[in-house]
Amino acid sequence: MAFALVAETLFDGEQTLQDVPLVVADDGRIVSIGDSAQGTAPYVRGLLAPGLVDVQVNGGGGVLFNQEPSVAGLRTMAEAHARFGTTVFLPTLITDRLDVMQRAANAVSAALRERVPGVVGIHFEGPHLSVPKKGTHESSFIRPLSAEEWGIYAREDLGVKVVTLAPETVPVEDIHRLAAMGVRVCLGHSNADGETVRLALRAGAVGFTHLYNAMSPLHSREPGMVGTALVSDEAWCGIIADGHHVSAEAMTLALKAKPRGKLLLVTDAMSLVGSDALSFPLYDRVVTREGDRLTSTTGELAGSHLDMMGAVRNFSRWCGLEINESLRMASLYPSQFLGLQGGRIAPGARADLILLDRHLQVQKTWIGGCPVYGE
Repeated sequence: MAFALVAETLFDGEQTLQDVPLVVADDGRIVSIGDSAQGTAPYVRGLLAPGLVDVQVNGGGGVLFNQEPSVAGLRTMAEAHARFGTTVFLPTLITDRLDVMQRAANAVSAALRERVPGVVGIHFEGPHLSVPKKGTHESSFIRPLSAEEWGIYAREDLGVKVVTLAPETVPVEDIHRLAAMGVRVCLGHSNADGETVRLALRAGAVGFTHLYNAMSPLHSREPGMVGTALVSDEAWCGIIADGHHVSAEAMTLALKAKPRGKLLLVTDAMSLVGSDALSFPLYDRVVTREGDRLTSTTGELAGSHLDMMGAVRNFSRWCGLEINESLRMASLYPSQFLGLQGGRIAPGARADLILLDRHLQVQKTWIGGCPVYGE
């Protein structure tokens, strides 16, 4: 869908510009930025920025991926998160039965064929986790890596593949094998010591899932997973900036410790994002929302009620970070983690765009040049 506009303010992923013409072609890619727009292009007030990229989305719009692993479910999740600026995401399946994993993989494969807006792959968070650090995951489904899971991870029709595992439960040879087949291995839900984590990184693991949460802590004589993640300059770390999972001080520490570009904002969003419901079933439990906090009947946090633009606002406010860098943490850096080309507004780039008002609320979202939210 071709269109042209003149943005009052435009953040291109690197710098902020004023009164910038933008032209998008029929193929959904940006033709020009800064050149004269063809015809009488509308003047758009607000901040135009790259679309946001979320590598950990469990649900949205009333749908939990585990409970509705289907193309229809993925469309609902995509529509819900587009309201909050997400233009690319990884549907995330938390620990479950093998048949649910297979259905989730089939749904993502079909969604990629049908070009469901926003879906670029799949994130399997489990089932190869540590029971002591399982969080809200169901312990009876946690299991070693078997031939059946290898068959799923080896599929070449799933787009970007991310697997979160606990390195003390998966041999380093298997981590190397996963990495060699193109899986982006993240470490999490783990009670591993620092040496085990370092060995997993050397074997090919590239990141950490929701830094600080459900992982062995930093001690003075044992770094644990948290300490090792903070000092591993090449590894990416996702962080949930909802005010419940991580304190402002811990966020600030991570920001200071990690090299620029290696700290990513993620939501860990559950089905209630974009929904008016106040609870939903999970395994044999019920998760209830109080304000923006989700708690299981067994007492632990159960994912989040966070959206990506909310994470951007929170992180900037609580860590004193300028908004452009928080936007990069939610767009450019996660795109780089996934090996994609997003997070920039530039000629030739796909027109994944968001329009923000002065309160940094999303007014409009485009995916591949097509408006998917807002007038």
